[in-house]
Amino acid sequence: MTEEKVWESEGLTAEEYEMITAGLGRQPNRTELGMFGVMWSEHCSYKNSLAVLRSLPTEGERVLQGPGENAGIIDIGDGQAVSFKIESHNHPSAIEPYQGAATGVGGIIRDIFTMGARPIALLDSLRFGELDDEHVRYLFEEVVAGIAGYGNSIGVPTVAGETFFSPKYQGNPLVNAMCVGLMDQQDISTATARGIGNPVMVVGAATGRDGIQGASFASDELTEESEEDRPAVQVGDPFREKLLMEASLELIKTGALVGIQDMGAAGLISSSSEMASRGEAGIEMDTALVPKREEGMTPYEVLLSESQERMLVVPRQGKEELVKEIFKKWGLNAAVIGKVTDDGKIRVYNQGEPAAEVPVRLLVDDAPVYQREGCRPAYLNELQEFSTGDFLAKQKKNRRGTDYNQELVKLLTSENLAAKNSIYEQYDHMVQLNTVILPGSDAAVLRIKGKNKGLALTVDCNGRYCYLDPERGAEIAVAEAARNLVCSGAEPLAVTDGLNFGNPLNPEVFWQFERAAAGIARACQELATPVTGGNVSFYNESPAGAIYPTPIIGMVGLLEDLSQATDQYFKEEGDLIVLLGETGAELGGSEYLKVIHDRVGGKIPELDYIREKSVQNLCLKAIKQGLIKSAHDCAEGGLAVALFESCSGNSRGARVTVETELLPEELLFSESQSRIIISLDEENMAEFSELADKSQAGYQIIGRVQGRTLKINNLIEVEIEELKAKWQAALPAMIN
Repeated sequence: MTEEKVWESEGLTAEEYEMITAGLGRQPNRTELGMFGVMWSEHCSYKNSLAVLRSLPTEGERVLQGPGENAGIIDIGDGQAVSFKIESHNHPSAIEPYQGAATGVGGIIRDIFTMGARPIALLDSLRFGELDDEHVRYLFEEVVAGIAGYGNSIGVPTVAGETFFSPKYQGNPLVNAMCVGLMDQQDISTATARGIGNPVMVVGAATGRDGIQGASFASDELTEESEEDRPAVQVGDPFREKLLMEASLELIKTGALVGIQDMGAAGLISSSSEMASRGEAGIEMDTALVPKREEGMTPYEVLLSESQERMLVVPRQGKEELVKEIFKKWGLNAAVIGKVTDDGKIRVYNQGEPAAEVPVRLLVDDAPVYQREGCRPAYLNELQEFSTGDFLAKQKKNRRGTDYNQELVKLLTSENLAAKNSIYEQYDHMVQLNTVILPGSDAAVLRIKGKNKGLALTVDCNGRYCYLDPERGAEIAVAEAARNLVCSGAEPLAVTDGLNFGNPLNPEVFWQFERAAAGIARACQELATPVTGGNVSFYNESPAGAIYPTPIIGMVGLLEDLSQATDQYFKEEGDLIVLLGETGAELGGSEYLKVIHDRVGGKIPELDYIREKSVQNLCLKAIKQGLIKSAHDCAEGGLAVALFESCSGNSRGARVTVETELLPEELLFSESQSRIIISLDEENMAEFSELADKSQAGYQIIGRVQGRTLKINNLIEVEIEELKAKWQAALPAMIN
């Protein structure tokens, strides 16, 4: 193999190889080259995204830990904190969907408990091709089974999520998992190696050859040959992870630790070098001392293995036996493999023989950061010029009469709007007995045991919006996530983002990324929800092309009074139904256009921050004052879909009359932002009106909870139970 082929096989460029040789003052050996290959990959170094990510707002009065650690942490009062983060496992899930999804869950759980937090909830955000494809159905079923298998076994409930289908994800599914943990602030732990002479220990599972070069695999496009990379996909063991979690949390509480880090992407070399970098120290280790489950492993293989359920810990000197004792009690390995040094280098030995010696700064801090050039995609001109008004006018000429009942049925039984109970019913969402609002409503709500407080959790993104307008689409993702939390009675606090895009070397893809990041930055500033961390996943492409730009927003909110937890479902006969916000003629990028007319185009809905904040504040104040019984964000599918969803939980009907000059399609299916449907007792209407009149939200009484049918003007009249049965059966029918 030529020298050039060696560095190419590690995912490095010729220029990067020159940077490495200049930094070392010599040529790297094979092991060192592998170390640089994974540490300078996009997955570990963020070399194509870091310059853009610096624009995100990351500070706030509640932020205890922002980006740069395993996960972010926010203050929720009473000496408690919440740690949370979202991560992707897209490429592994495309090749081996069950294990790819399962180990994605395992990795994000480890990120949370290494911070000192006990994981209390999981959320998933999934994207697939269309289900009429047999392979897509296989990927979908296996990914969901993998998430369920790992989460259920380890005992962390999956409480919320979203699933979206589009041909744009046909060859490259997205599997993003978010984990949330609860902790006492005194137990906050960091991934830092410092203290000269302190031992460096590997704890947890033994090391094998699975997952080698996984970080590099995640930093390249999927091709027809990617199936050959199956060895890059790790194999998870949730039962061992449960033991590792309990042992790690017990160790953290002893106060014996200096630092702890998950061995995730790039395994031992990533965890050791990043911990050394944070501590401005060096680490010396011997790969022969690492517990292994396979014979004859080379230093290269030990350093780059991504075997699951392993941690790197740095205890205080003299606490080695305590660490071993704790992990032995839980049936796990704990071995001293080296020590912290003061020379700022990673020194690797194998049975005492030198295997690698690299400056930490060169490996971690001096990884290249590229300023890529973006270019507005040519496709946007045609798609954004598409006029939904002109299109509807032509459609009217070509057909007589419209059966809006049938259009609503078709929408609700389509892939994206069909009920997702067949997914979340596979998840144990009640384990730990904290779940107050179950999957299916706007956001999940969990109780904080021993307190009268709760957490609201959600994930959100509309990839089609971001394809048509990446900046505004990303803004809408943040706004809708905040709206979901508000509808549940929670104050939105902070964001973790999972940024999924195609190849950043493509100027059009990089432009999408830049614009989406700008949208997140603006929305988070406007709504006071700082970004505490997240994940960038590039190279989400297949031979068919790039995915929709998909910047997923995970958001956490706080309920100071858990009794105020609110769901989206209408409660009692005779209650008034009120629409907060206003409906406009905004069908661009809508589910209606895609499902009914098979068109993707137009200008996506506007986002007015004054209106958005006013609607959110009004809804939250009304909930806190005990005025309303239900609240539901009006989003994908529009008013008709949102009204049906509010009817569906308790099979309550509604009689709705809306005075409007909009076309019927616009009234029923427009996806105008900053709208919330609430229901309340008529006796509370005067007090609510007084509150609403002081805001800039705008509101309209549109009907009453009544009977067992949904009637909207003279356009729609459907039986709730009958439609609900079709809605809930639609997704299983597509799979089978």
